[in-house]
Amino acid sequence: MSLKHAILVLLETEPGSGYDLLKRFKERLGYFWNASHQQIYLQLKNMNQAGLLQCEQQPQVGKPDRKVYKITHSGHEALLEWIESPAKVSRVNDALLVKMYAGHLVDKHIILQEILQHKKVHQAMLNTFLTLEEKYLNMEAQEKAGYALPFLTLRKGILGEQAWLDWAVEVEVFLT
Repeated sequence: MSLKHAILVLLETEPGSGYDLLKRFKERLGYFWNASHQQIYLQLKNMNQAGLLQCEQQPQVGKPDRKVYKITHSGHEALLEWIESPAKVSRVNDALLVKMYAGHLVDKHIILQEILQHKKVHQAMLNTFLTLEEKYLNMEAQEKAGYALPFLTLRKGILGEQAWLDWAVEVEVFLT
């Protein structure tokens, strides 16, 4: 996946400025795809030049014009083509796992402390996901229908965090 496709997904439902997209990105896709605001703004410029997006300048008082982006027909077609193409299986680049692999070189408490720190982050993320799941489960059936596939991505996140926390318990037992 590329950032281009993530932006097309976000613009498919409604137009937005770079700031709007950054906010939506963090709220919707940021749990499983990362991008800085610089990357988003650069990609918007490139996509506009490529004809995937249309940009409308909206004047603002005392500020530079606001650029609002909207997906074009070409952008919509590119998004559909991408969705219909097979995705590559993701590879994991996890520095913690590399440290554990070489953990025999240091005192085991160094690795244990890092596991405990990561455990707090994963527990917080799980709590966030469970809160989002509760909101979804409390929606009316008609509203739920529009969020069924995003809900399944949320479930993947929940199961992933639960598995990570289960693994961390195994590591703690081994290192103590």
